[in-house]
Amino acid sequence: MTRLDKLYLGTNTKMYKTIEQTRTFVTSLERLTRDLPIEEVVLFVIPSFPSVGPAKECVPSGRIRIGAQNMGWAEEGPLSGEVSAPMLKELGADLVMIGHSERRHELRETDRMENGKVLSALQNGITPLLCIGETAEQKAYGISDECLSIQLKIGLCHVSSYEAEKIWIAYEPVWAIGAEGTPAEPAYIRQRHRVIRNTLVDLFGETRGQEIPILYGGSVNIKNAGEIIREENVDGLFIGRSAWDPDSFNRIIRDVLPIWREKRKAEFI
Repeated sequence: MTRLDKLYLGTNTKMYKTIEQTRTFVTSLERLTRDLPIEEVVLFVIPSFPSVGPAKECVPSGRIRIGAQNMGWAEEGPLSGEVSAPMLKELGADLVMIGHSERRHELRETDRMENGKVLSALQNGITPLLCIGETAEQKAYGISDECLSIQLKIGLCHVSSYEAEKIWIAYEPVWAIGAEGTPAEPAYIRQRHRVIRNTLVDLFGETRGQEIPILYGGSVNIKNAGEIIREENVDGLFIGRSAWDPDSFNRIIRDVLPIWREKRKAEFI
């Protein structure tokens, strides 16, 4: 079985931070984490659209990947307000978040819409970070696993096994996100990540399905990050407001890295 050899840690700043605030944040984060081995740790920041280009300019070394929070499914057309994959590439983004719960539930995006975005990102050489997660109501009905499987199977429809190596998945239970979110228990995270991994294997085969990184997001903070990263099939953390201060983000990175290293070492014993 193929095992991942990188730890993925990143944040989405949502509709916070101006261009100048983003510059300051990314510059400070790059300085604080400059000693980390890039062959082992993948750091990424996903700012607002206006900040993508300026953020990219602040990290010319490429030590921090800069992504976008959304994109359209078409490369051009009469879609006022949308941003295409070629436009993002021109800004320097090589990562795009697709299907965040706020897009799905506040703006009513569907799995088919997310699928179109995934395909467009792949066709344009941008890594899609597909976000999936169940609502509190779906959890109460006991259909969390079915919801995750459906979101994956539709969201990744028509993606080839070759293309799948470029995909990242973020599991973010809707009820665990935001200031009022309730952190998920490690055992619950472990069960959901197992379902996600098994679905990816079903879609792309054992080898490729095991290689796709699965990140956990949802009220991740300095207190629970280490406990979460210990869990099987948790390949990284997608952190919210706890990572919006560079010193706080750096603390989380320093705390989870040795734990992740021990987990990987145990996998080979």
